[in-house]
Amino acid sequence: MDDIRKELHIGACIKAELEQQGKTTVWLAEKLGYNRTSVYKLYNNPTLDSGLLFRVSCIMHFDFFKLYTKKLRG
Repeated sequence: MDDIRKELHIGACIKAELEQQGKTTVWLAEKLGYNRTSVYKLYNNPTLDSGLLFRVSCIMHFDFFKLYTKKLRG
């Protein structure tokens, strides 16, 4: 399990998907009820609480959990 987490940095994935969607850090911060600094910290986290990841997935209409599933399937 530790190998999978090392290979997948979920904070960086969120930042990349946000950029892909053409949305800003300010947009995500407002949707989460966070300040920008907190979202920048989120980007730096290699792992996130599943509840927070679910919220981000819903807000961004992107299933970030599938990134883990892909890693499990090889």
